[in-house]
Amino acid sequence: MKITLNGALREFQAEMSLARLLEALNLDGKPVVVEQNQIALLPKEIATAQVSDGDVIEIIQITAGG
Repeated sequence: MKITLNGALREFQAEMSLARLLEALNLDGKPVVVEQNQIALLPKEIATAQVSDGDVIEIIQITAGG
């Protein structure tokens, strides 16, 4: 499966859940904002969303600072 992740083409063995993708990127449990094919997902949607071949995924990690 090939997807565009934060502007870069990435390849994975198979389709997976978005939660599994975050886990593979070491972002599970961290505060993130996710957009899938130009649609912002609610946090509760991340647990059930599926990533498919050709998807465009943008992930922004939320960090505190000042």
